[in-house]
Amino acid sequence: MPLLRRISEHALAGSGARARVYGGLIGKMSASGGTRVVVVQEALLSKNKVFSEQNRSMFDAEGCLVLNILSSPGAGKTTLLERTLADLAGTVRMGVIVGDLATDNDARRLQSSGAPVVQITTQDICHLDAAMVQRAVHELPRPLPEILFIENVGNLVCPASFDLGEHCRVALMSVTEGEDKPIKYPLLFSTADLVLVTKADIAAAAGFDRDLAMRNLMAAAPHADVIELSARTGDGMEMWYDWLRNRQRKRGTDGDTQRRGAGVP
Repeated sequence: MPLLRRISEHALAGSGARARVYGGLIGKMSASGGTRVVVVQEALLSKNKVFSEQNRSMFDAEGCLVLNILSSPGAGKTTLLERTLADLAGTVRMGVIVGDLATDNDARRLQSSGAPVVQITTQDICHLDAAMVQRAVHELPRPLPEILFIENVGNLVCPASFDLGEHCRVALMSVTEGEDKPIKYPLLFSTADLVLVTKADIAAAAGFDRDLAMRNLMAAAPHADVIELSARTGDGMEMWYDWLRNRQRKRGTDGDTQRRGAGVP
């Protein structure tokens, strides 16, 4: 029976102030002399860094390659993982942690592959953080999978600020979203190790300007690899699998424990 575990993260509770999320940082709204002031709690990211480093050390010790999958809602994260789990079944041990504001629909879809899946329901928190991931990892069977995919909450802003302890950050950009996503959301794309341009099979129908999109990607993510693919038709998927295999080999030969992307606190 495939494993599906659920974890619910309760809403953050403020004292005398309303907790809000701004650009991936949690701040408190207060009123002073008629002026609203946002006090950014930098300590939140400092605490997250402690957990992320603990996570990465744990993953390294168990030989587990971890990928943080980020995109806007509907860009194709779950469909990509569904196909990946099916195509690579029996060749490598895989597992998934799924983050969603509500429902376990995506986790149930992925569970059908037979891979262990842990669902994190964040409620009104717009991103996963390293502490959530650490709790979720303890729900996975041991030994940990050789590849662990973390499907982050669908959001192009908040998740970009939080290192989860991953080794690779993969950003998805679908052809239906427009060519300017990389320059509108530079933090997410500039910290990506790989950008997957998804739904390539409908690029023409969507009026996707490939040349413009690639120029924008080069401007925002000059160090990222780029693969165009369609999880529906399978076009480009073998390039994605080769990329995964190469990352596994690289970690096995040089002990690489650091992410290539820059800019994450």
